[in-house]
Amino acid sequence: MTDSKTNQGNFFEDFRIGQVIRHSTPRTVTAGDQALYTALYGSRFAVQSSDEFARAVGYARAPLDDLLVFHVVFGKTVPDISLNAVANLGYAEGQFLKPVYPGDTLSATSEVIGLKENSNKKTGTVYVRSTGFNQAGEPVLSYVRWVMVRKRDEAAPAPKAQVPELAPAVSPDVLGAGCPKIAGKLWDDALAGSAHRFKDYEVGERIDHVDGMTVEEAEHMLATRLYQNTAKVHFNQFSEAKGRFGRRLIYGGHVISLARALSFNGLGNVFHVAGINGGRHVAPLFAGGTVFAWSEIIAAADVPAQSDVGALRIRTRATRDLPCGDFPEKDATAEEPGVILDFDYWALIPR
Repeated sequence: MTDSKTNQGNFFEDFRIGQVIRHSTPRTVTAGDQALYTALYGSRFAVQSSDEFARAVGYARAPLDDLLVFHVVFGKTVPDISLNAVANLGYAEGQFLKPVYPGDTLSATSEVIGLKENSNKKTGTVYVRSTGFNQAGEPVLSYVRWVMVRKRDEAAPAPKAQVPELAPAVSPDVLGAGCPKIAGKLWDDALAGSAHRFKDYEVGERIDHVDGMTVEEAEHMLATRLYQNTAKVHFNQFSEAKGRFGRRLIYGGHVISLARALSFNGLGNVFHVAGINGGRHVAPLFAGGTVFAWSEIIAAADVPAQSDVGALRIRTRATRDLPCGDFPEKDATAEEPGVILDFDYWALIPR
């Protein structure tokens, strides 16, 4: 049986520095996508939940959740970048550049900016900068990720190692690009579900989000299909039964969205993820695990030309089957047993 017309995905030796990949299948996102996203994670942030609330503070209508946009763009890149991945390793330099509304069409491209063969000669790390665009060709999202990809042939020569220098954090000066000017005076704390605004958070403060959410097999399968994420490690139990864990991994972005949704309890007025400074999937998650999360405020900044909002730099850690209160003072390192996600991002909140 021929497989000459099918896509086997790229292996490590197929990538070249400077290579630009235009990903297939543009996707028109709808209110149905937002409803499914809410069903999967239970997110309660008012701006993304209510057209009326969003219009009152400056949006044209309720935008799609920022992380839904991230997942859709990410899913576009999977068949070309990470179909043969072992693991997604990290994120950096993420910027949400423009609101995305129901009815917008998203497409994506990626540029290979780094390559490094691993010492086992079986895999290598591929660094890409991916950009999502709307139907007008305007960039709505840009981020760097690096992923461990299998080699097709262990004997294949590796390119000279080139690892990009990445900024440790997104500059606060660019954080206002992803949302309109917000009318903080029209922000209704009662409807938003929180009385705490920018001035109420202190650098160094740690917030236990208290609630836990158990992940079901059907949910993460629905999520990966929603994002058209075809990575074998999430979809194919037949192949993964022969792998290291013997079962499918929960998509790492699923954990990010769970942690973000859980953060509503304590960060309810944090209405917009503006930048991704860094992130690591520290350990795997499988169906049946219960996710908890806590956050640390690691910086606060003004947003140029956005006098009604401030920016909080938030480091959120998610855990598996381990309530955050079980960590004394919630100061565990990312490597602490039970930690599955360490996510560093900027988010906007009204003053």
